[in-house]
Amino acid sequence: MADLAGVNGTRKEFRVVGKPNLPGVWSWTQASGIAKFGCDYVVPGMLHAKFLRSPYANARIKSVDTAKARAIPGVADIVTWEDDDLKALSTGGGFMAPPMPLLDDIADQEGTEVGVIVVAENEDICEEALRALEVHWEILPHVVDLRKGRQPDAPAIRPAPASKQSGGPGPGGGNPPKRGNVSYSNVNQGDVEAGFREADHIIEYDVNLPAFSGHIPNPVGSVAWWFDDAYHGEGKNLRIEGIPPWTDDAVASMYRLPPGKIVRECMFLGGRYCDWGNRKSQLVTPMLARRTGRPVRCVNNRYEMYDFNLNQRFMHLKVGFKKNGVITAIDDFSIADSGVRGSSSFGNTMDQTYGPYFTTRCVNVRQNMDVVDSNRGMMYVSGQHNPMNWDSLMVALYLIAEKLGRDPIAIATLNLHGPGSQEDPNPVPSYEACVAELKKMMNWNWHRAGAGKMPDGRMHGASFRYNQCPRHSVSGYICKLELRDGVVHLPSKGPLIGHYGLECNAMVVAEELGLDFKDIRIDLDFKENYRPYGGGSDGSTASSWAMKECADILKQRILEQAVEEAENPPAPMGFGMMGKKPAGSSPLKGLKPEDLDMKDGKVVVKGDPGRGVPLGQAVQANLFATYSGRPPAAVWTQQGRALDTMNVATCEVAVDTETGLVEIIRFGVVADPGKIMRRTSLESQIDQVMDFSAGCQLQEDYFYDEKTGVKLNTDMFEYKKVGMLDMPKVDLQLLETRAGNAAYGSNGISHSLANTHLVIMAIHNAIGKWVDPPATPDKVLKALGKA
Repeated sequence: MADLAGVNGTRKEFRVVGKPNLPGVWSWTQASGIAKFGCDYVVPGMLHAKFLRSPYANARIKSVDTAKARAIPGVADIVTWEDDDLKALSTGGGFMAPPMPLLDDIADQEGTEVGVIVVAENEDICEEALRALEVHWEILPHVVDLRKGRQPDAPAIRPAPASKQSGGPGPGGGNPPKRGNVSYSNVNQGDVEAGFREADHIIEYDVNLPAFSGHIPNPVGSVAWWFDDAYHGEGKNLRIEGIPPWTDDAVASMYRLPPGKIVRECMFLGGRYCDWGNRKSQLVTPMLARRTGRPVRCVNNRYEMYDFNLNQRFMHLKVGFKKNGVITAIDDFSIADSGVRGSSSFGNTMDQTYGPYFTTRCVNVRQNMDVVDSNRGMMYVSGQHNPMNWDSLMVALYLIAEKLGRDPIAIATLNLHGPGSQEDPNPVPSYEACVAELKKMMNWNWHRAGAGKMPDGRMHGASFRYNQCPRHSVSGYICKLELRDGVVHLPSKGPLIGHYGLECNAMVVAEELGLDFKDIRIDLDFKENYRPYGGGSDGSTASSWAMKECADILKQRILEQAVEEAENPPAPMGFGMMGKKPAGSSPLKGLKPEDLDMKDGKVVVKGDPGRGVPLGQAVQANLFATYSGRPPAAVWTQQGRALDTMNVATCEVAVDTETGLVEIIRFGVVADPGKIMRRTSLESQIDQVMDFSAGCQLQEDYFYDEKTGVKLNTDMFEYKKVGMLDMPKVDLQLLETRAGNAAYGSNGISHSLANTHLVIMAIHNAIGKWVDPPATPDKVLKALGKA
């Protein structure tokens, strides 16, 4: 158990944390439609704004004539990239992304905001004015095929400035200068050639990771206006709705405002999977409201939100291994999409410094990555769906098992190093426990490719993968708790994407203070400091660690105050209380704080829990507790060479060889989050990642017009998102080894279960043929030689 700080890191019994089916404090408002999102704010006198969006994959505006658009009744303002108000604004695209102009004359993907913003009385007038603009475009060469884009004769769509030609984007040393569209990132360990000489077998294979879309459930945008109010101090104040708490900092910087001058009421933001991007529609409205003197609303529509959940990547791997299945060398060459201007290389190059290979005993690893500029689409953090590329190794383990006629679980276990380091030969307890449960749950019975036939004639296939549960210890938190009028309050700047983090925090506070979940009052207030970064299992375990420490401080102060008030009952407070006598003698009188505890909403005597006083009676004073800090360092910060909590997953498919149709019979997941915090949300998060894992492997794909580079499927009819009827059963077991770094030994799991090839490997196990994702029926039939 890693969580040893505070007084209760080693707590054995839980009455709140981990309990299933606890109703959420905020969940019901979203489920019922009561929750108010940024796009729901309607303000008297509100104007609407829309960006000009590029009809080309890569283009530059040479000139624009706005005269006809300005003459349309109802048009309030038109701003171009040449206006000083726009030039003054710059922003980064998202987490770890470089700063860039908020809007300029260059558009490097179809549909991106470029050049002009129209402000009008309603959205229809905005659209009319945009159509009336006379825009002269310079259509530039485009790259939507990464392999063509890296060729020497490909047009350089984003030439690097001469001052930046010294190196590529990679985190390691020795990265050569950018050439054409390609930057380079190289990370090497050991002696790869010696490893191949040691091998008895060498396999080579391709792993092609598809790009696919992620959708935010509510339209992204903002409503902003300026106002005077002495309460907030001298000068103009900004009211802006529809931004997450991390965007407060960006807005404050862009508009040179102290944080206290930014007012926000809306606390709900329907997020998508690990999205830290700030949209231009969220950032531009304060400038437009200042120019027009009226509130301005700017909101993206569905078409404008077809961003990527995963950028495309092509990987070619060469793996050497011995007769017993032990891997001796890995050579990984990847072609990765760098995204568009404003993207971050985090999800590409970080794969090389922390990835699947370092969970094996193989110490000879070479990774060469070409990061290719493209006009394919926007992703703010370049590879967040599965940032560590675990399926590149999982396919190797599957192929080795197939070559040697052995169970892939056995091959995976043979190559996994121990918990302490890459040289540790001991088993990882969490992994062993997960595998044992998975085999029992799935009635695991491995067969070779093409050897499994179902009673209805379809071919049966199964696959296996593992992953470490690496999670946050890099995030710090400023926590505060208050006991006011006998009620414990947890104040926060608000949930980031959803409500999971705060509700998990409240459960921890209730656990530490002997209260019920419903007894913790979550107060959402933009003036507060506390921000539970990471709305899913990742950040919630870390923020809950800090909140646990804060709750322990508050508990000690409550017990000390209970003793003080038992000895010296406070005088009646408030107007009209004169003459009233204090309550009778307290059963806590004569005791010390160390003699007391908190249980079932009372301050009780440790040796005799039947003797106690309800919290509101035991302590009438208002008490505060604060804590600033972060959890103990997670082992994943050691570049993956130490392992703690693990998860495993399997997939069973049935393939109809006459129609090419693939049915996922079921997913099986056994995950060890260390300690379950909020079970309902944890289960839902696993359902979520299996949902888009199924989608990217069976049906979701982007199609481009080769000549123009524009996407051909950007709506819900043409882009085949997974629906409820497409999803198979997900059998789930959650273990609790308490081996994580965060609250009560917990870790998150969210990234780690996302996958791109679990279904693909199961299809190969069924038919003995490889099909690149998405494995649509036509691709399956082609692989079988039937199309």
